[in-house]
Amino acid sequence: MSSKLYIFKKGSSDIAPHLLSVIPFGIIFGAIGIELGFNHYLIYGTSLIIFGGASQIVFIQLLSGGASSLIAITSVGVVNSRHLLYGAVLSQYLEKLSLLKKLIYSYFITDQGFAVSNIYLKENKNQEFNYYHIIGAGITLWISWQISTILGIILGSFIPDELGLKFAIPLTFIAIIVQDLRKIDHVIVMLVSGVSALILYNIPFNSYIIVSPLIGLLFVSLFTKFKLIK
Repeated sequence: MSSKLYIFKKGSSDIAPHLLSVIPFGIIFGAIGIELGFNHYLIYGTSLIIFGGASQIVFIQLLSGGASSLIAITSVGVVNSRHLLYGAVLSQYLEKLSLLKKLIYSYFITDQGFAVSNIYLKENKNQEFNYYHIIGAGITLWISWQISTILGIILGSFIPDELGLKFAIPLTFIAIIVQDLRKIDHVIVMLVSGVSALILYNIPFNSYIIVSPLIGLLFVSLFTKFKLIK
């Protein structure tokens, strides 16, 4: 039977390869936040509170574009809604824990952490304290993300505006969605959402940001229901 410390270290080592992409992303985020004109504390605060690279970029990008705080926060909630699925999958391994411990564990669950811990937990279902893998992976990634964000904030204060780091924001989201271009339903959602955003651009509070993807999802769900697409 593996000890708590061993399982914790296993989670930390399993997440380590992912840090090669996480650390540069954190540095870029911190630098972009400074270039967009945000306060150092606000930029770092998002890493503490939101702790999600894509969500943090959505948040500061919307605020810098003039969106209301309500729209920015709601958009972050939509982007992070996938964590509901993560929680549903991992809940079977955390059922013996108190509510407080479950909340603490949930804070440290990220895309990369879920990916490595889910594999480990499936392979070690009957292992006592197997959930320490989640916290080992999560804390390792959390520390790396906090440090890289701080480095980005420091570097962003010295990087000339002429370098135009803002271009990294659209590149980041292109990298996220490019793999979904192979699925017809995902492409339809993107196209319908894009057209809807153009049509609804002037609706109050910049709420087209929320309404447009919902229209895209509704459109493709109707197509799927009536078997117009597979």
